[in-house]
Amino acid sequence: MAFEDRVRELAGDIIPADGEAMAAARERHLSLTKPPGSLGRVEEIGVRLAGISGEAMPPVPDSPAVVVCAGDHGVLAQGVSPWPREVTASMAANFLAGGAAVNALAKTVGARVSVLDVGVAGALPDHPSLRSAKVRPGTDDLSEGPAMDREDAARAVMAGANLAEELIGSGGADLLITGDMGIGNTTPAACLISAFTGHPAAEVTGRGTGIDDETLSLKTRVVEKALELHAPDAGDPLGVLAAVGGLEHAAICGVILGGAVSGVPVLLDGVVSNAAALAARALAPESVGYMFAGHLSSEPGAGAALEALGLDPILDLGMRLGEGMGGLLAVPVLQGAARVLSEMATFDEAGVAGSE
Repeated sequence: MAFEDRVRELAGDIIPADGEAMAAARERHLSLTKPPGSLGRVEEIGVRLAGISGEAMPPVPDSPAVVVCAGDHGVLAQGVSPWPREVTASMAANFLAGGAAVNALAKTVGARVSVLDVGVAGALPDHPSLRSAKVRPGTDDLSEGPAMDREDAARAVMAGANLAEELIGSGGADLLITGDMGIGNTTPAACLISAFTGHPAAEVTGRGTGIDDETLSLKTRVVEKALELHAPDAGDPLGVLAAVGGLEHAAICGVILGGAVSGVPVLLDGVVSNAAALAARALAPESVGYMFAGHLSSEPGAGAALEALGLDPILDLGMRLGEGMGGLLAVPVLQGAARVLSEMATFDEAGVAGSE
């Protein structure tokens, strides 16, 4: 079976979140020993977890796993970032060695870290946390031609889905967090967000690693050129990924779809994950029911993507690092939301007179 057919089959296996369980969770919130609505958005997060688990009292996701999808980008040749391509491989090796920000936060919330190499141009050291599924050593320059072909995009999607299945199945993960590493990857992210939302390039292209005004102007022109060249069709998500996406964007899309198929919540990180989530939604609209926005990246495209997805960010800390940081920081909120529904006493159980 061709990889593109496998992606379609995967997307078709996703079922909607359980509406009856969500309704029962909302009713349960009304009976708990607190004023109705007093926990704000935490209550709705719990309701959504109930819909994913199919239980009004959802299990607490206490075995989180962060997947850092890594790839390189041909568009870097256009000067969209001051950082050299070699940094991608160096940072991926740093993740494996345990010396990066993602490792520190993963340890804080008890999450295991996996690095998925779908397109790093350099070699990575053997490591138990490395999953090598290299489709190709980076994409082509999306401003001069397609970033990759459709089968490459589909292979990367399936690499992400397969790792999600492994982590959930034999690994016992009950919460997935998406992360990314790829110098230059906010340029294809801007392309994807513009293609899927209709926002012009200038509204969704940001400073990435902290570029100056001149480089931002160049980067925006590169995004505009790519969109004009390819005229991506949002109704053909694999085609959009192939034309203007990155291998790690496609892999994150697969992680999301793999989590949804297995009935496991997926916490999104920043703008790269948000762009990938738009592709996942285009492939499988019901997959949004399994997504949570960990935070609002300071990249302008993040807000546009989350608005289109209908997801409210849990945190807003002005971050733009990637790696899965915003998703990891939001893990305790999801755990608390589930614990409230599953462990908090009702008025009857506590012998407290509730309001009528």
